[in-house]
Amino acid sequence: MDGGFPLNTPYVAPLRKDRIDAFGATALVFFSAMMGLNQVFMKLINAGMNPVFQAGLRSACAFLPVLIWLKYRGRSITVNDGTLLPGIVCGLFFAFEFLLLFQALEYTTVARTAVLFYTMPIWVAVAANFLIPGEAMTRRKAAGLMLAVAGVALALWRNEQPATEFALMGDLMALAGAAGWAGVALTARVTKLSRASPEMQLLYQLAVSAPILLVASSYFGEPFRTMTPLLWGLFSFQVLGIVCALYIFWFWILKVYPASEIASFAFLAPVFGVFFGWLMLREHLSANLFAALALVGAGIWLVNKRPKAKT
Repeated sequence: MDGGFPLNTPYVAPLRKDRIDAFGATALVFFSAMMGLNQVFMKLINAGMNPVFQAGLRSACAFLPVLIWLKYRGRSITVNDGTLLPGIVCGLFFAFEFLLLFQALEYTTVARTAVLFYTMPIWVAVAANFLIPGEAMTRRKAAGLMLAVAGVALALWRNEQPATEFALMGDLMALAGAAGWAGVALTARVTKLSRASPEMQLLYQLAVSAPILLVASSYFGEPFRTMTPLLWGLFSFQVLGIVCALYIFWFWILKVYPASEIASFAFLAPVFGVFFGWLMLREHLSANLFAALALVGAGIWLVNKRPKAKT
């Protein structure tokens, strides 16, 4: 023992399972629900804090708890294993993703943001066609891509009750944020960063994004608006419950369960986002938005669906 913590040990991946069991299915539904609820919390906190400053402060506050967790778990904390450069690139994508997502929620609704932001698997599939061997664009994936693009076009084409005069800009920011999220996922998969533990990957993202977002926030107005105890409570939950606990839990799920089966749950996140936006913020849900959600959800499902192995 060193200072009351286990000595640093190499990262050992958990035992993988060949299918999603009841616990895995419950965990994935719970994760999707929390991601949808999380966007409602972001929008609520925007009332008391500059959105970009909120994103930066969240990364800064989450860094130390994740670092302590790494130390407690005995994970190797090093940047001399070839992960430094890809870790920085991943952090840059992370900063880009959340700058746009938090600002998008300032301009448009949670429901519309959810539909557009959770197109991330579509852009991963497009990029993987060029970057990852064995991930070529198939007819099924192409059909899913076309459905999702049609859904995005439908969502952007008509907004019956825009949240603000900058609603279209917010929609486009959410869509661009999805591309940033895809960049995070691809960097963590195709570079040496894939050798790092999930917690170390997250640490890179937090360390790089925090100063970038905090500096960038000065261009978006004063850092604080009107914070209340309730908003501070929601922000604390963002830091500890979402970034520290839920993200690490998500990385664990990715390590344990087959990616092809996890992906089949991807369409749930935008569904929960739309639902919580309506339930908690009383956002207007139009037939147009439901149609866009259905198209995007179907597209995500097709892109992620894997053919059954021949027996």
